[in-house]
Amino acid sequence: MTRTGGCKCGAVRYTISAEPVTARLCWCRDCQYWATGNAAVNIVVPRAAMAVEGDLRTWDSLADSGRHMRRSFCGTCGTQVFSEARENADAMVVRVGTLDAAGDIRPESVIWTESAPPWASIDPALKAFPRQPT
Repeated sequence: MTRTGGCKCGAVRYTISAEPVTARLCWCRDCQYWATGNAAVNIVVPRAAMAVEGDLRTWDSLADSGRHMRRSFCGTCGTQVFSEARENADAMVVRVGTLDAAGDIRPESVIWTESAPPWASIDPALKAFPRQPT
């Protein structure tokens, strides 16, 4: 199945030619920033399956996991589109909200639960990890 998506203004578009490896909610502090206080909903896809068009800007940082992260966003509207760890060159993390159709995406796990605020609702049906799973 091919999936498409992009930023809010349409300046960045992408196509994913493989099924997601996983779908998950992330409560790390970085994702809480990107998701304006909530968990980020992400899919992990093979980098080789991604085709991207448009002008992305990036921001590099060191995550709490110890991984060197590159966050990619639209240079025009600022939509957060991707994240990728330098230590895992085979995968990209795609923000589910940027998919054109995400109705069939179902999170399988929730990560970084130890960073979730006390009011966060963690679905007990999902596999939960206090930090980054290995």
